[in-house]
Amino acid sequence: MINRLDLRGRSLSARELVDALPRAQLRVEDAAERVAPIIEAVRHRGADELRDLAERFDGVRPVHLRVPAEAFEDALRGLAPDVRAAIEESIARVRKVHAAQLPQPFTVDLAPGAQVRQRWVPVARVGLYVPGGLAVYPSSVIMNVVAAQEAGVRSLAVASPPQADQGGLPHPTILAACALLGVDEVYAVGGAQAVAMFAYGARGTEEQDGDVLCEPVAVVTGPGNVYVAAAKRLVRGVVGIDAEAGTTEIAVLADAGADPVHVAADLISQAEHDPAAASVLVTPSVELAGAVEARLKDRVEGTRHAARVAEALGGPQSAIVVVDSIEHGIEVVDAYGAEHLEIQTADAADVAERISNAGAIFVGPYSPVPLGDYMAGSNHVLPTGGCAHFASGLGVHSFVKAVQVVEYSADALAEVADRLVAFAEAEDLPAHGEAVRARFS
Repeated sequence: MINRLDLRGRSLSARELVDALPRAQLRVEDAAERVAPIIEAVRHRGADELRDLAERFDGVRPVHLRVPAEAFEDALRGLAPDVRAAIEESIARVRKVHAAQLPQPFTVDLAPGAQVRQRWVPVARVGLYVPGGLAVYPSSVIMNVVAAQEAGVRSLAVASPPQADQGGLPHPTILAACALLGVDEVYAVGGAQAVAMFAYGARGTEEQDGDVLCEPVAVVTGPGNVYVAAAKRLVRGVVGIDAEAGTTEIAVLADAGADPVHVAADLISQAEHDPAAASVLVTPSVELAGAVEARLKDRVEGTRHAARVAEALGGPQSAIVVVDSIEHGIEVVDAYGAEHLEIQTADAADVAERISNAGAIFVGPYSPVPLGDYMAGSNHVLPTGGCAHFASGLGVHSFVKAVQVVEYSADALAEVADRLVAFAEAEDLPAHGEAVRARFS
């Protein structure tokens, strides 16, 4: 059902530890080789290529690549009241948290007449990707859109894969969530091709497309599979990206006091996303490891997506990792850098404060990862594949840039002129110094 890795008594270097931990066989760099031709084809052929790729990957050739207005109205009318209430509650909670993320401007007076100010400016236009393969993700609409709206972005476009059973449009729950958020620029485009469309724009080729189907954006964000992550890696530099948010993963750091039913349920909850999803338990308790294995066998058979879950749990990306102690476990999960990290130990809050590398940390038995997926108020678009070592999850910061404003008076410039000239001469850039002296000659 799930592999077991015993790290007890092993002294590993940081690199050896990373290499020993479970990881998916298909890496982003491998996927990038397959994705590169798709990006180039979309860049040069526009809407024609997008339709060809939809037919190839999604089994439908969309008539409308840009979703027409009436589709939003139909989706909202068909939305079940309890689902609408859940979406609206999630929007309110996510908006409240993200409003608090807004970075503050500052002004520093270095001397009389010498001032540096910094202000935060939202990017002009963003492309927000919402996956739609094995599941439906209105929650990802919320996470992307609310963060961008709270940052002050004025132009937002959403892309989600066309569905064969929806006439080539994205799933109606996706469209309803967009409508509730006031977003009407939505494209029936999935996967790496959506990232390419956002990065380079796409010209239209049929009457309903117009001359330009989609204008390019400044930043592309959103979760997806390894191919979406690879596409984001390839267009980085043409546009900004949030992080390489690929196939989902969970790590649980638990001691002997953790409830094996909770742990097993949480591992399964992530495994049902995708056969390539990663579920990892790190524990010093052999007894807990055995109990979780037993609960997995019982629970997997009864879950709706049993085949998918079993494949994910049995894959090389998932394992129960047995360690010497919680101290050793902290070292292991920090090396792993999970997208989602649950702490189910005694003094869980203190343990959580010692973790540096995780997309999001869920503390205690009543903070499961699905809470963060929907209702916690935090963002569920998080770095995967170890990218949590250097990248943050999606937030307001993903959509703003800092602009520094420098303002010196003549006296303030004169005060540092000689030192500036000395610096310029030391770097063999004399014209830099001359540009200052010219103001006082």
